[in-house]
Amino acid sequence: MNATMKAQRAYSTASAPTRTSKDIEYDAMARITHKIRSSAQKGPTGYRSLVEALHDNRKLWDIFAVEVADANNPLPSDLKARLFYLAEFTRHHTSRVLAKQETVDALVEVNTSVLRGMRGGDI
Repeated sequence: MNATMKAQRAYSTASAPTRTSKDIEYDAMARITHKIRSSAQKGPTGYRSLVEALHDNRKLWDIFAVEVADANNPLPSDLKARLFYLAEFTRHHTSRVLAKQETVDALVEVNTSVLRGMRGGDI
């Protein structure tokens, strides 16, 4: 094998598609939403997994809240306000789920709606 062939082989694996931050956010939210749903469906045996998923979801929404509160964020003001509200709702509702006063349904619905919006361009 000559040097040219070795170079082609080495660089051919670097042609993986570039992932955008929006793709990463989407994948994280989709993964967390799936874990919330599947853990809740397990009932008491899935409680530990549910707590972990809810914690991850809360952390993700905290990141979103910080990002939309940034004055340099280019999103429209009304969208930033709606996302910030959803972050606050998620924090409050998660506490109620952990206290076994609510189900995860609203959290799953919020995340699913945002996922649809991320794919369609708006929430």
